Amino acid sequence: MPHDQSPRARFGLSAALTTPFEEDGSIDLARAAAHARWCLENGCSSVTLFGTTGEGASIADGERGALIDALVAGGVPASKIVAGVMANSAADACRQAGDALRRGCKGILLAPPSYYKSLSDDGIFAWFSSVLERLGADARDIILYNIPSVTAVELSVDLVGRLRAAFGRAIAGVKDSSGNWAHTERLLAAHKDIAILIGDERDLAAGVRLGGQGAISGMANLVPERLLPMADEGRDDPQVVETVRQLLAYPVTPGVKAMLARRTGESAWRRVRAPLVALSDADFEAIGGVFDRLRLARAA
Repeated sequence: MPHDQSPRARFGLSAALTTPFEEDGSIDLARAAAHARWCLENGCSSVTLFGTTGEGASIADGERGALIDALVAGGVPASKIVAGVMANSAADACRQAGDALRRGCKGILLAPPSYYKSLSDDGIFAWFSSVLERLGADARDIILYNIPSVTAVELSVDLVGRLRAAFGRAIAGVKDSSGNWAHTERLLAAHKDIAILIGDERDLAAGVRLGGQGAISGMANLVPERLLPMADEGRDDPQVVETVRQLLAYPVTPGVKAMLARRTGESAWRRVRAPLVALSDADFEAIGGVFDRLRLARAA
């Protein structure tokens, strides 16, 4: 099937939503819905659940539907929710994706399987094909998730092309969190007619200037107003870039949650699920200072 080059709406800025937890480890549904509303009210065009920042690999199937439903009941339209899927079994990935799509979600952020390493393009293509074929007519708005630092699997430019040729308009885009600028450039050159989303905020503005359609961003939990000019206009913001650089000195998801606790004054945001561990009090204060400097600095 040839690439479908008919126009799509620009993707924009999506917050890679952090998942708040109660003291007993269950998901704090009310806090999650309130935070999703805040992100949308402050400039995000959507929120993405169950991604890396959202600890998606630690969220059980039953919790996924409950969280989507809680956001919708709390005033977040399903059409503004992207659901991340991180599963090794194609059947599990299909079940999670199908459930979110039937609930009316905007799309699916679909990561490759991550248990087996040194995979070939043929093997990765076969896995994605199995998921999409199982979804059948329900397959739509699939964003391929390239984050080799976590999955140890790189989605090559050629592989993206093969999937587009096989599944046409079902493939809506790629979230490239490779942190490899040369790879991002190749993706943009070959596939800019779909939504190439820049996952590394350090490359966001440059990627948008080359045709990127926005971002699914952890930093959008914190300062969406600073991310918007980067994601929509390709405008550089050296202070955001420096904040991200300093954040990467810590475990990223606990680090983002620590910054969010600092922004809101709500210590509950510091909680993470095992195997992740919350930042120590000393690291919390240090990274809180990093966020305070960004918050107080004016955008260039």
